[in-house]
Amino acid sequence: MARHDSALQGVMLVALLILFPMTIQLLIHQDDSPLWRTVYVEVESEEDDEETEARSESRSREDVARIATFNIKIFGETKMGKADVISELVNITLRYDMLVVQEIKDLDQTVPYDFLDAINAEANEAYALVLSERSGQQDDDQGGQEQYAIYYRTSRFQADSAWLHNDSELDQFQREPLIANFNLLSNNGTVLEDIAFITVHTKPANAVNETAALHDVVETYNVNSTESDVVLLGDFNADCSYASTYELNQLEIRNPDYFWVVPDSADTTFSENTHCAYDRIVMTSDVDGRFFGRWGVDRNMSDSDVSDHFPVWFDLDISEDVLE
Repeated sequence: MARHDSALQGVMLVALLILFPMTIQLLIHQDDSPLWRTVYVEVESEEDDEETEARSESRSREDVARIATFNIKIFGETKMGKADVISELVNITLRYDMLVVQEIKDLDQTVPYDFLDAINAEANEAYALVLSERSGQQDDDQGGQEQYAIYYRTSRFQADSAWLHNDSELDQFQREPLIANFNLLSNNGTVLEDIAFITVHTKPANAVNETAALHDVVETYNVNSTESDVVLLGDFNADCSYASTYELNQLEIRNPDYFWVVPDSADTTFSENTHCAYDRIVMTSDVDGRFFGRWGVDRNMSDSDVSDHFPVWFDLDISEDVLE
């Protein structure tokens, strides 16, 4: 009997050792919703730690511009005809001041405008649209043609110019990236920053090479522009069977000049059977101190009819006296 008591006590001790740290973790992270994961990452700053922490805590939703990238799986007339799906997509869009969309497949090119109308029918503030030409312009790429769209709140951003990257000489991409210049606005309408957003949907089988070529896109942009703040975001397909961490670490776009906001350990896919960081956000700067390290994966989505990807987002400080 004594041996049984000792064995039972041993099992209970092991169980306590296992459950105790799990309990502590739950207490620490009890404010995290499984549908909305907010993450803070370290950003180099000249401020002391106490001031940085205080400023991070003081930023409410009204103090930031929230920007997301979202691959809306096969976004065409069929999906636009599903009222429940469009209603959910509108609600997702309204959570952001800018939503950068990939995988628009609509030969008539009416769906992006119909979706804008659906957004503005529900929005308290006006949204506008920047729509690319059909990407995949080289003869060997036309089978994968898609469009990019950027939906943005006009009180938070002003669109400047937009164009598809000229890929005619090197043909590095199946779908040429979209480059769009925007002005970031304060709550008072003051222009705070000029930012170049570059979005891409890479070909999965060529994800490593196309991700590598994004460095060339940035270099070409910098040659022709004085604007230094560049944000790359989109469906890079840069994980799992398409791209290993080792392969990515060999690329120029992984050098210290770039800051990968979404790490290789993230999961941006809807399926419970995958854990892949396909959707990425990469910066060439902290946007003059406005990026303070807050980003997340928005898991508040009902099912895969909406998309097989989750939106991935980050915040920029929009105060007029931000400390660089």
